[in-house]
Amino acid sequence: MNNKKKFSILNLPTEYMMLVVLVVICIALCIARPAFYSSFNVSTLIRTISWTTIVAFGQTLVLLTGGIDLSVAGMAGMSGILSAWFMVNAGISPVIVIPCILVLAYACGCLNGILITKIKMIPFIVTLATGQIFTGIIYVITQGHPILDIPESAVQLGRGMLFGVIPFPTIAMIVFCIVLAYVMRYTPFGRNVYAVGGNEEAARIAGIKTDNVTINVYGISAVMASIGGILITCRLGTAQPTVGSDWVMPSVTAAAIGGTSLSGGRGSILGALIGGCFMGVVQNAITILAISAYWEQVITGAIILIAIAVDCVKSKRLNAA
Repeated sequence: MNNKKKFSILNLPTEYMMLVVLVVICIALCIARPAFYSSFNVSTLIRTISWTTIVAFGQTLVLLTGGIDLSVAGMAGMSGILSAWFMVNAGISPVIVIPCILVLAYACGCLNGILITKIKMIPFIVTLATGQIFTGIIYVITQGHPILDIPESAVQLGRGMLFGVIPFPTIAMIVFCIVLAYVMRYTPFGRNVYAVGGNEEAARIAGIKTDNVTINVYGISAVMASIGGILITCRLGTAQPTVGSDWVMPSVTAAAIGGTSLSGGRGSILGALIGGCFMGVVQNAITILAISAYWEQVITGAIILIAIAVDCVKSKRLNAA
């Protein structure tokens, strides 16, 4: 009996399936608009992808546990504002300010996790509320005005390029992708995250400290959001109160497109990277093809529905097998 299965793109893991689609779209854009592969456009594209993809890495970990983090937008904005305020108004070196802000972000993220695990509050409500608190802090500090004159040493983190080719934010994105992918695949913590998302009660019976896993996951998500907010603030050279305000949807979308299940237990950091790149290319295509920007949300929403629908079909096939 011949047990060989006919190859189909639908048989690929979701992240690889989306990678194939992404490559096809890039090739089509290169043919339709040669400006797409110009050095300027590619540099701008990979830098723009970096912010939200870094945030999506943290969001992916949260989604893997079956939760969601709606506070990433507020955390990104608050981190950018606080780092700028201390550098500009207090004259503290970025070398000191940035690590301190990341520690604060981790503590705030852990607070989300504690409220969810110890008080048994719903992740949606907790992170929605704390996100509002973080956003409120931004406006209390700035009164709605940007913070100007960020030190040049900090600005270079967002504007600098390695060998004049690769933007520093892109390097940061790649480094975090490699580190987190390794952690999720080869360490007990990574395996525990998948176990909690797959079946929390079974994980608890197996001896996994599920509360600690969840708390740390929300802490990491906050740190990733904080890094994204600081990097884009350094890129702009000013701390805008609205920085990161629309990052919740892109972070969830990148993870979902990359194959992360919104019910938890299935997904990968590589998938989040592919999803972030996919979204960035689609947004860039809308610009270079002179399509009305008003269509961006329509197209993004349709992509999410298609990605989730395909994932649901594949899940049913796996369960039926």
